Amino acid sequence: MTMQIKKTYRGLNPGMLCDEVQGLLQKQGIVVVETESQTYGLPSGDTQSRTTLALKTPAEQEKDQRECGSVRILGSPQDETKMLLDIDEILFPHERLSAFQNDLDFILGSYEIKW
Repeated sequence: MTMQIKKTYRGLNPGMLCDEVQGLLQKQGIVVVETESQTYGLPSGDTQSRTTLALKTPAEQEKDQRECGSVRILGSPQDETKMLLDIDEILFPHERLSAFQNDLDFILGSYEIKW
């Protein structure tokens, strides 16, 4: 079963968000195994950015790690940064997911746009 966490932030650098999410996931025992970052130019001269993180469970041997989710972070020229976390609830227990969310809200809550 997959759980999603969606957040939208204003005034937050996408790179900082990526670093914070990566650090908080590692604190909860998740291995960030792949990062893909791209920047896109817009006709206005502004840029958009996209970062993707692949998440795996920890294991002594890399071949024993299991994929458990991904994070996508999009930065827009309108000073908005969006994050989408997809995570397998079986491989990443609810208690650790809750601890991750609490840490994320504590650190970045003042930037979050509430809908």
